[in-house]
Amino acid sequence: MFKHFRGDLFGGITAGIVALPLALAFGVSSGLGPSAGLYGAIFISFFAALFGGTNTQISGPTAPMTAVSMVVIAGIVAINDGDIGRALPAILTIFLLAGFMQIGLGLMGLGKYIKYIPYPVVSGFMTAIGVIILVTQILPAVGYYPKEDTEYVNRFMADAEEEILENILREEAGEGILVLEDFEETIRRADEITPADMQKEAKTLAAKDASGVMGTFRVLPKALKNINWLELALALATILIIYGFKRITTAVPSTLVALIVVSGIAYGFELNYRPIEEIPSGLPLPNLEIFTAFRIDSIAPYIFTALTLALLGAIDSLLTSVVADNMTQTKHKPNKELVGQGIGNSIAALFGGLPGAGATIRTVVNINSGGKTKLSGMVAGILLLVILLALGPVASQIPAAVLAGILVTVGIGVMDYKGLRAIPYLPKDIKLGPIKLSSEVIIMLVVMVLSSIWNLVYAVGIGLVFASLMFMKKMGDLTAKRSDVKSLTDEKKWADEKDFPKELTNEVFIKHVKGPLFFGSTSEFQQLAQQIPYTASTVIIRLGRMQYMDQTGLYAMEDVLQDLKNKNIDVLLVDILEQPKYMMERIDIIPDLIPKEHIFNNFKSCINWIELNTKKR
Repeated sequence: MFKHFRGDLFGGITAGIVALPLALAFGVSSGLGPSAGLYGAIFISFFAALFGGTNTQISGPTAPMTAVSMVVIAGIVAINDGDIGRALPAILTIFLLAGFMQIGLGLMGLGKYIKYIPYPVVSGFMTAIGVIILVTQILPAVGYYPKEDTEYVNRFMADAEEEILENILREEAGEGILVLEDFEETIRRADEITPADMQKEAKTLAAKDASGVMGTFRVLPKALKNINWLELALALATILIIYGFKRITTAVPSTLVALIVVSGIAYGFELNYRPIEEIPSGLPLPNLEIFTAFRIDSIAPYIFTALTLALLGAIDSLLTSVVADNMTQTKHKPNKELVGQGIGNSIAALFGGLPGAGATIRTVVNINSGGKTKLSGMVAGILLLVILLALGPVASQIPAAVLAGILVTVGIGVMDYKGLRAIPYLPKDIKLGPIKLSSEVIIMLVVMVLSSIWNLVYAVGIGLVFASLMFMKKMGDLTAKRSDVKSLTDEKKWADEKDFPKELTNEVFIKHVKGPLFFGSTSEFQQLAQQIPYTASTVIIRLGRMQYMDQTGLYAMEDVLQDLKNKNIDVLLVDILEQPKYMMERIDIIPDLIPKEHIFNNFKSCINWIELNTKKR
């Protein structure tokens, strides 16, 4: 591990410096504060490198993981009346569960299957992540915070009172108090509601209403009327430096330059800016409330979200591993990488950190700076810990608008422009009346729009289902097209069919099944019995190219064979492969509908049987 110590040291330090502003920005964006992003970067970077399967990978909070984390955080905080302290154990439990799921994926050897997620789903998701980050950073970039707008908050006072009363009734139900029998207790608790309680609840409701892409658009007119020009100037300056400094040199991370320069000017000139939340000093401590305050009902609605985090982190990390392989001419171990990422995310969750994944930009920076072994990722984590311990109070003075500016550039950069540029050129394989559309474009746009304005998790699920259905339809159409039933005079003969006796062509018909018989391709096959003319006495079904049959295909085969038997037509199976034969034996198609003497290993022996039995008729 220490063979390339010098390169690993410089690679890790450089990657850690690149990671610092992003970790702080992702932490603020998530809603847990900058320390959560920093803790995530420290622990994931160190432990994912130590236990992972990609030597040069640098891991930490990423834009996609942060976007999904925001869904978890916002939902659980809302359930807990806007109190992050109360919500934190449940939030971290979800993150911990996602880490355990990643470890499980790796131990089960599922790393190699991640690559089968359709590109349109990934493309739509990544572009949606960019849109979400870009849009949601508009409000902090202009210095508008809905919770602090008294006029806006006051709109929710009536709803706040109703919500508090509902909470009282829920608490009483949980305590076994029957409202109809104990009005006095309900009234007493209602009388204890103070204006401060209502104001706090109204702020929570206001923040919830203004969250996400749609929430941002709802309050955008108010934000534009209340622009804080200083905050906007800081955000714009940050963006300009990030893009401008790259044109000068890429040797120094432009994000870090922007962070230091703009923050230094704001602090040095004592400008009246809004700083980020205070970063706690000292070593991070484990949050034991994950275990002591554990309640299954608080995390049950988010189990699927935890799985989405695990899968997303796996995809993100393994894609970065492929990039690292291409740059270093090495080969990563996907299952070991998932175990390492899972361990890193689990430990980060215990210490209050955001979940993360392999980060492409940081990994590339590490490799270009000389990193070659796992030590580089561990150095990056240690560097961030040193920065936390030594510069925590200084980092707490960073303007919130600077991190908003950094995130705007992240949102712009994370979008999948390759997929967007390809939209006009993808084949149009769907017809809606006179309109032709591309199924892949539809999938990408559906995932992108639903992820942006509705729910990231559900959007990905819908995209996967839609992509799977479209794939199965295409495969079914292709299989059916290649497997038409025709008489031998019309069908293109296989090589061993050219010497077939001409006198039998009106009696014997051949079905070529080319490809799997599954639920996407059974409709045309089921028409076989209707396509055979009354002159037929025998149907040969050639199965040498049918590698697979599912349960739907099995019952379609049974229906066809039963129809042909009812017409007194002999069915002969030629070269049936192992899996389809096993399936047909399970439900007694063989030997009830097809006796064993009607099954042949090759076409020649089948013809010999036909000639012999035809003469007997």
